[in-house]
Amino acid sequence: MTLIPGDGVGPEVIAAAVAVIEAVGVTIEWDRQEAGAAAFKRYGTPVPAQLLRSLRATRIALKGPLETRVAEGWRSINVYLRRTFDLYANIRPTMSFVGVPTPFRNVNLVVVRENTEDLYSGIEHEIAPGVVESIKVITARASRRIAKFAFEYASAHRRKSITAIHKANIMKLSDGLFLKCARAVARGYPEIRYTEQIVDAACMRLVTDPGSFDILLLENLYGDIVSDLCAGLVGGLGLVPGANYGDKGAIFEAVHGTAPDIAGKNVANPTAAILSSAMMLDYLGYQREGEKIRAATIAVLRSRKALTRDLGGEASTSDFTDAIIHGMSRA
Repeated sequence: MTLIPGDGVGPEVIAAAVAVIEAVGVTIEWDRQEAGAAAFKRYGTPVPAQLLRSLRATRIALKGPLETRVAEGWRSINVYLRRTFDLYANIRPTMSFVGVPTPFRNVNLVVVRENTEDLYSGIEHEIAPGVVESIKVITARASRRIAKFAFEYASAHRRKSITAIHKANIMKLSDGLFLKCARAVARGYPEIRYTEQIVDAACMRLVTDPGSFDILLLENLYGDIVSDLCAGLVGGLGLVPGANYGDKGAIFEAVHGTAPDIAGKNVANPTAAILSSAMMLDYLGYQREGEKIRAATIAVLRSRKALTRDLGGEASTSDFTDAIIHGMSRA
């Protein structure tokens, strides 16, 4: 299995996830690889050849956050890896946790985001000085397969409804194509309620009535934005796991940033990385162990005895991790 600790707080939160996996009794042989800023300093590239070789061999990775510079430097490594290995489905289960200070108590939704195209195709150029054009790419193939993934996910996880999020009132061709494909797929799943909502209206509804959503189906850019909004409803990105699935592999990742201001201080919240590792165990066939990790994490958050600073507590990364491991040992 490929292990990518990442930049900033990445090595700390990924170390916590690895410790929890070991404690739950699953033995994994890790192939540790660098990427991002750490790799650039050592190899002169943020995506070393040995990392790509490892991913091609293992097809599965647990990854920490990677540095992406704003308006300069290399392109997003996350986007590059997703497109290189055709990890077309990004999944972010988002739920409220008892014990976490937030105004919302009824959030239990899943963001399903198309991962390979849209404006993230990276097709942009300068037409003239001061005029830049970015091209949004939406294809029937990608739209159909992400819709199919969403409905299959809903069936497997006993979810009752899917809402396709769009801006087809303005982008009638591109978002219109996305909706046509989603509608066609939806007809094959009559037991699952299918609805549509314009993205701006959906964002308002999310912050007024998040409990009305079950699964959200989105194009790449909308999915990126809305998934972070959803994380804010439940306490922040430090609590939300993430996974990128393709037909032949997957990368599981903490979706928060590198937080360089607290890196190395043992204060980062490892919840997202730990819950992402539980999703990885599910994928590998260790559903019982994955559920045990989730149950222990929920119990620690509910107890409020080991909350990290971002959640209003004083616990360290190590304290939080130890509390989860202790909870699993007592289960």
